[in-house]
Amino acid sequence: MGKTKDFTVEDKLRLIYDLQLIDSKIDEIKNTRGELPLEIQDMEDEIQGLHIRKDKIKNLIEQQNDEIAKRKIAIDEAKKLMEKYTEQQKNVRNNREYEALSKEIEYQELEIQFADKKIKEAKEEIDRQTKKLTGYTYEKDGEEVTVKGIDDIIKQREADLQHKREELAALMKETEKQEAYLNKKAADIRKQIEPRLLRAYDRLRKNFKNGLAVVSIERGSSGGSYFTIPVQQQLEIRTRQRIIIDEHSGRILVDGELAREEKEKINQMFESI
Repeated sequence: MGKTKDFTVEDKLRLIYDLQLIDSKIDEIKNTRGELPLEIQDMEDEIQGLHIRKDKIKNLIEQQNDEIAKRKIAIDEAKKLMEKYTEQQKNVRNNREYEALSKEIEYQELEIQFADKKIKEAKEEIDRQTKKLTGYTYEKDGEEVTVKGIDDIIKQREADLQHKREELAALMKETEKQEAYLNKKAADIRKQIEPRLLRAYDRLRKNFKNGLAVVSIERGSSGGSYFTIPVQQQLEIRTRQRIIIDEHSGRILVDGELAREEKEKINQMFESI
């Protein structure tokens, strides 16, 4: 065959049907993997979410540690001021000065109490968040219950993910050579098909769950939709003079004889892989 523009309608029909047969075989190979690729993607997303959650917990713990450090500094400063004011009380000249210093000392005592309260709350929060990371145990109805921490959950999920990846890799290895060969053949055929027809084919492939964009006429009906094709249109399809679309499904139609010839040719190619 020459360039695309020199192809007859029949040439185009054979090419597009060959592409359909090869793409369907590739679909079949991918289907043997079942839901594994989707399961792996879901697990990867879950693990990523767990790591984000872990980072948030660690950041929260760090913030609480900063809070504790800040409050300890405040306590030290308050104690120094209390010592200073207590020393100044020894040299006051009247009761008014003494009372003013006493109020300052009392205020610093309240500051220390407030800081101690904040330190306690921060430590409690650190304990709660640490348990989320490392897990914890508690007793219920006389039995010990263990709650896994996020670290253990991530470790388990990553082990499960690795197992799924190995399972998928094993399946892909079995069909790797065949799939690579078919993808190359499909790419070669796509280069020979005119862009407008190829765009229509790709659009139809996406529209149907089974990926059938090109179907043959069998016993007077179109494959995929099973609607009866009018006799006159069946005759026109068999002439292979123009590309005809199924009015019910929008699929490209080919006659049964052409389909059988191309299936035989493509099946021989499959067997040689």
